Amino acid sequence: MKHAGAAALEALSEVLGSLKGRPALVEKRPGIFYVRGKAFLRFHEDRAGIFADVRDRGEWRRFPVNSAAECATLLAAVDDCLAIR
Repeated sequence: MKHAGAAALEALSEVLGSLKGRPALVEKRPGIFYVRGKAFLRFHEDRAGIFADVRDRGEWRRFPVNSAAECATLLAAVDDCLAIR
């Protein structure tokens, strides 16, 4: 699975805009976010679609982000993880 390219990230522009509004997240490269200097969230793509990996209590969890409902689930998970920190 490769990191999400420009076209995939463009398709996620609303989600990315929402993530950029969270002060705890720092986007070091397009689609790759850090919290306190540690990788926290990254987007990938393959034939099955676009996915986000989120570090949740030290473990990576994968979320599909191919529909509005899936994107909402990702944002809720990100908020939950950030609340724990």
